[in-house]
Amino acid sequence: MHRSLLLTGLLLSGAAASLAQDHTLLATSKTVSWGHYGGQKAALTVKSGETVKIQTLSTCGPTDRLIERGIKKEDIPAYNDEIYKNVAAADKGPGGHILTGPVAIEEAEPGDVLEVQILKVDIDANFACNGFGLHRGFLPMEFPYSRQRLIPLDRGKMIGHFAPGIDIPLHPFFGSMGVSPAGGKIDSAPPFAHAGNMDNKELVAGTTLYIPVAAKGALFVAGDGHAGQGNGEVDITAMETFLTGTFKFVVHKKKAMSWPRAETPTHYITMGFSPDLKEATEHALRDMIDFLVEEKHMTRDDAYMLSSVAVDLDITQLVDGNVGVHAMCPKNIFVATTK
Repeated sequence: MHRSLLLTGLLLSGAAASLAQDHTLLATSKTVSWGHYGGQKAALTVKSGETVKIQTLSTCGPTDRLIERGIKKEDIPAYNDEIYKNVAAADKGPGGHILTGPVAIEEAEPGDVLEVQILKVDIDANFACNGFGLHRGFLPMEFPYSRQRLIPLDRGKMIGHFAPGIDIPLHPFFGSMGVSPAGGKIDSAPPFAHAGNMDNKELVAGTTLYIPVAAKGALFVAGDGHAGQGNGEVDITAMETFLTGTFKFVVHKKKAMSWPRAETPTHYITMGFSPDLKEATEHALRDMIDFLVEEKHMTRDDAYMLSSVAVDLDITQLVDGNVGVHAMCPKNIFVATTK
């Protein structure tokens, strides 16, 4: 019997399993990749099937700057200061994200697919930040200056207090998750086939990400924690905050896949990334058609038509160099079991 890459029910069985992690990777100056994917030795090596709890930073900036903006020192995770003070300038860039890892998965080799089950996402601070800067964001000519905002987080009620009379439900997720590309170190900002800075708000706890492996060990990193975000992320930041995630890694040997895919309890997701929005949309749509052909055994013509009548194409983000589009196919339309 053919084993589908995106197995219906696999996600749910993984989420129902114990969340006791096999390993913990704390965020320190020795365990972060600052501004890049690739080009760094593994901070931790695990086996396929094992679970890792990963601590990450926000993109809100150094501790002294946060204190100047009114955050109490005791409310800022202590590892933030240690990392900002001790990571050498030569190890930073070209992007701005501080990512924890890499985690090497022993069995992973180029041509495989890494399944990343996102079992749990915890918010580690009682605040988030948002802001835009000169020459940044989707409307840089209309906002030719910088503004910053701190957003108090009520982690008990899972609400962000944006302003008096405006409360935003929290849906924490990692803006950046991915693996090492084949060619060594690259900028952390543009997402692509290695996944990376996708800013896909669907990837909350209880979802699964699938990434094509391009380097030995896969070398997974995560960071850019968001307490919530709107599709588009138009000013270039979300509700940026500190997160800890619990991930289970499973290697699928020799699986042909060009772009990251994902699965939620309700949807199958394909993604596309490009400097051009039309091209990114084409990538996401073509990969959805490929998924329906490969995993649901449809003809290509039927898959194209189903994509038109049932699949939503959403803008993921518009501000990361490569823009993102994701296609959302609802599971509940498949009323007969398809193996």
